[in-house]
Amino acid sequence: MTRMTTTIAATAMVTMTINPQEKDMRNFSRRAFLLVAGLLMSFAAGAWDRGAVQRFATLPPGALNPEGITVERHTGDVYVTGFNPTGAGKAQIYVFNDNGHLKRVLDVTGSSSALLGIAFHPLTHDLLVADLGAGNVVNVNPYTGAGTPFTTIGAGAGLNALAFDRAGNVYISASFEGRIYRTGPKGGAAQVWAADPLLATTGFPPFGANGIDFNRDETALFVANTGNDTIVRIPLIAAGAAGKAEVFTNSINGADGLLVDEDDNLWVCANQADEIVVVDRTGKALAKLGDFDGVRRGSPVGLLFPASLARHGGWLYITNLSLDLRPITGQQSVDSQWAAVVKTHTISRIRFSIPGKARDDD
Repeated sequence: MTRMTTTIAATAMVTMTINPQEKDMRNFSRRAFLLVAGLLMSFAAGAWDRGAVQRFATLPPGALNPEGITVERHTGDVYVTGFNPTGAGKAQIYVFNDNGHLKRVLDVTGSSSALLGIAFHPLTHDLLVADLGAGNVVNVNPYTGAGTPFTTIGAGAGLNALAFDRAGNVYISASFEGRIYRTGPKGGAAQVWAADPLLATTGFPPFGANGIDFNRDETALFVANTGNDTIVRIPLIAAGAAGKAEVFTNSINGADGLLVDEDDNLWVCANQADEIVVVDRTGKALAKLGDFDGVRRGSPVGLLFPASLARHGGWLYITNLSLDLRPITGQQSVDSQWAAVVKTHTISRIRFSIPGKARDDD
């Protein structure tokens, strides 16, 4: 018996024995208690256990808003891209060890200052970075920052996130065009793999196709559409071609970075709700993790505009983009004023588990 159940039972005993001479009042009290107890138990059955968000790392003073994130699987080093859509500042990648200590800052040559998706190629181990400002993907030396072209698509595409299939082909989301591009393992000319109105948006924030990842058997690519608050499913058909896109699930507020785990659960950054939403293979919510707890001494506490996520061991690492959208879009979001006072940017982490799954009613 849980603590809540024990408390309710004890309270019921008291309620049923007080004022024994006043039957009407006793019956009224019993009915009122049962109503309140039922509401409390219903609420407890459906509540989310949001876990405990920790600050993993703090970016150096003056660092750009952290956006993309990946982990080098052998060393556990965490690589984070800086994002500044205005074009000001240098393109940088921040490298932390597995304890959150800054190891080095990479000045990425030949790039804009608006770096987004970052990932190590699973077969070649090249460090690839999507450059939104320049409209290309860059192969970056993880020690010197020297960049060489991997593929060029165009600045208007809005290149965002990266994914890989088992053959090593590289998939790139284009947020402004509403497309997914594909190259071979060594880059070169990119081909349009999927284009569909479901991958574009007229919503807010103004990014369509964003985070991408395959399910475990590579029968579908899942795409977060930020402005539409949706996850889109693109089935794979003959020879790895894209099938007809469909909405997989709705109402993830600012769906951004996305990854699929070994059970085909989708972990999605909800950048306008300051949380991580986990849904199962049917699109049903399993968990909502993390929250925003204010700005303290110029740094966000918890999650503020979470943009990208990466898994390593038992941890989920999350970038707090903390982006004030007003100078970019001319519109305010609920977090804009909070983001505007952030002076020092952070990376968060949370246990990679689903605590206290919401239970179905029997």
